[in-house]
Amino acid sequence: MSSTPKPTSSENIVAQKALADLIVKSGVGFSAGVIASVILFRRRAWPVALGTGFGAGMAYADCDRSFNPARIPGTRIIPYSEVKKEGSS
Repeated sequence: MSSTPKPTSSENIVAQKALADLIVKSGVGFSAGVIASVILFRRRAWPVALGTGFGAGMAYADCDRSFNPARIPGTRIIPYSEVKKEGSS
C-alpha cells in the first residue's frame, strides 16, 4: 500500500467549496427565516422556507460563476481570432 496521497483536481476543490458555500448560506437563510418567523410572522413556516431557498439560490449562483466565469456580469469572451489579429499589429 502506498502512502502517497492522490492529487486532487481543481474541479473537486471548487465542488467542495461550492458544497461548503451551500451549507453556510442555507444555514444563514434558515436562521434568518427562524428569527423573522418568531419575531414578525407569529411562528409561520414560510419565512423559514423562503430564507433557506434564498440562501440555496445564492450558493447556486456563486457555484455557477465558479464553474463558468463567462456568467460573471461585465465579462466579455474575446475569440482567439481577434487576439491573434491584435497581437500581429
